Parts: sequence; structure tokens; C-alpha cells
Amino acid sequence: MSDQTNTSAVENSATASKSGPLDINQIQAILPHRYPFLLIDRILELERKKRIVAIKNVTVNEPFFVGHFPGFPIMPGVLIVEAMAQTGGVLLLSEVDNHGDQLVVFTGIEKARFRRQVVPGDQLRLEVATLSWKLTHGIIAVRMEGKAFVNSKLVCEGIVSAQLVSRTRGRKSSGDGAEATSTEPGANPEG
Repeated sequence: MSDQTNTSAVENSATASKSGPLDINQIQAILPHRYPFLLIDRILELERKKRIVAIKNVTVNEPFFVGHFPGFPIMPGVLIVEAMAQTGGVLLLSEVDNHGDQLVVFTGIEKARFRRQVVPGDQLRLEVATLSWKLTHGIIAVRMEGKAFVNSKLVCEGIVSAQLVSRTRGRKSSGDGAEATSTEPGANPEG
């Protein structure tokens, strides 16, 4: 009987640290992004605080293809990096109970490299792994290595830094029911 109990405890521990897949509705329950700026369609794997794998289906009707470039559509590299960041954002926001009150904001991008073009019909596989995870003064800050693949070929890689902030940080009431952004020195206006 103790063998069964130990096995169940190990299985429960593994289930608690790994999860997936998540569909688009579950992603939208975690991330605040919406069309046309929600750039991930499915989470395939999620290992708490360690790594996450997502999919982005690239279709010809993406709004950015209208101007990038007419007659020769290429997904902008900055949007591939944004898709990696959103993937990491799911990993980060999955760790907090009140994720509806929190935002993940970029604090840096390092070593971004674009290896191949991404075009309509491609499926991006976004793999993000945590390099560091710090909790300082109640703020979670992370550095994550992201890689994007199409048909198992690397198309983009880079390191993104982000932190979790309160949606109400730096906001003051103006007395008329609307919120005004703080003008304190060093305050992030996009907070």
C-alpha cells in the first residue's frame, strides 16, 4: 500500500510541475492580448518556471501581411520575438493567482537573430526556457531564451527579459472616476 501511495505522490508532483496543452480560450484566460495582437494559438507543453512550447499558425490573412510586403508577405521579425515573449508570458502569468491584475512587460531583448523568413502557411513552434527567475520586493523578473522553428528549422532566437507588474502600479485617481498615470520620475508610463 505504501508503494501505491508513493507512486501517486510522484505522479501528482509531476502533474503539478508539467501541464499542457492549452487551447486558445485557456490562453486568453491568462494573457490580456487579443486579436490582432495575440500571436500564439496553442500551448503544447508547460513545465512550471522552466520551459514552455507554443504554436503560432501563420495565415495569409494576418493584418501585417497587407503592408509587409505587398506581393511578398514575410512575418516581421519583431512579431516573431513578440510571439516568443507572449509564450514566456503564459509561463510567467501561470505562476500567479491574480494574473488578471498583472501584466508582463518587456525589459530587454538580447542577441536576437533571424535565420529564415516566415511566410503564410508556416507553423511556428515557439520554445522558451527560463534562464533566471528572481523575486525581488514582490516583483518577479525573468530572463528567457526563446527559439522559433518552422519544420524543425531554426528561424529566430533571442533572449527576452520581462517582469510582472501590477496593472494599477503608478496609477492615481483623478477624482472623476478615471485613472491618471503617475508622472513620478522613473515611472514606466506603460506600467
